[in-house]
Amino acid sequence: MRKMSQAVLGAVVAMSVLSGCTFGWGEDENKAAEKKLGDKGTACELPVHFTPETSWKATALTQAIVDRMGPLGHQGPLTPACELDAKAAGHIGFLTVWSGTKGAAAPGGTSRALMKAFVAAENFQSNVSIRKVKAGGLPATEAAYTVTDLAAGEVRPERALAVMTEHGGVVIHLGGLNAGEHKAMLPAFELAKKTLGLTS
Repeated sequence: MRKMSQAVLGAVVAMSVLSGCTFGWGEDENKAAEKKLGDKGTACELPVHFTPETSWKATALTQAIVDRMGPLGHQGPLTPACELDAKAAGHIGFLTVWSGTKGAAAPGGTSRALMKAFVAAENFQSNVSIRKVKAGGLPATEAAYTVTDLAAGEVRPERALAVMTEHGGVVIHLGGLNAGEHKAMLPAFELAKKTLGLTS
């Protein structure tokens, strides 16, 4: 009976491998090994990592690109490090990761101070709401505010999330062409917030 039970167990384990049934260990190990945007070897290597929305295209913003952006190449103490374009998902807008190591973004600072500096540097911002949140397991500060686009003659919502790392401050920002596009892209922001963690 002992040999038979071992044989049966061996058969069950073999079948589980073939069928994809993991009994609670293989799947978790695979998930833990999956790379997130921000990890080494991904489109953007960052102090943080997160799961991007499917089909959004991530592009690393090198120093040369940032220099060509002129005034758009910085906001408060931060510069853009990675841009995720929502075009392939049918939306017009970007999720942008900003990073920095000076001023309010210096290591050892607070995410609230960083967020206040980031939002204050936004042109024509108003209706600012700042609150303490958890992003993944990290302490963070989230801001919701509106920006008046004088050229388009409209007011559009913006959302941003700030965290501090040993390598400096990071802000994940969601804009959008207009209020409708911003609302449609919010799930991408929430996914980044939910899956956020520090890279090793």
